[in-house]
Amino acid sequence: MDLSEYKLSLEIRIDWSDLDLYQHVNNVSYMRYLQSGRVNFWEATGIYKNYNTSSRGTMLVSTHCDFKKSLHYPGKAVVKTKLDFMKNTSFGLRHLVLNSENEICAEGKDVVVGYDFEKNKTFRIPDELREILRKF
Repeated sequence: MDLSEYKLSLEIRIDWSDLDLYQHVNNVSYMRYLQSGRVNFWEATGIYKNYNTSSRGTMLVSTHCDFKKSLHYPGKAVVKTKLDFMKNTSFGLRHLVLNSENEICAEGKDVVVGYDFEKNKTFRIPDELREILRKF
């Protein structure tokens, strides 16, 4: 797998509270890591800033995570994120969660829609946003 395809990277410190009974990172924590990857994407592309100045943003409609290898405390998780696909009103993100040795511990997929929170409906992703998304 070519990690250079993933333009965004976020390092997260594994906290004691991320662990489960078996002393490895709990599956719920992986979902929080994927959420952090999404927020990193929103910030890098301007989606978050746009939402703060308008009622338009994105809404998560599907998320999926395949667990490949355990993460442990102490340590770090690195979340790498890239655009996976783009349609009229939706697009997908792909995430990798890596450990300190750069091994893939999880693979995640999200589907989000452009959403107008005042009108409570989806909207077509504007061309200018499409250009920005394609950079990632």
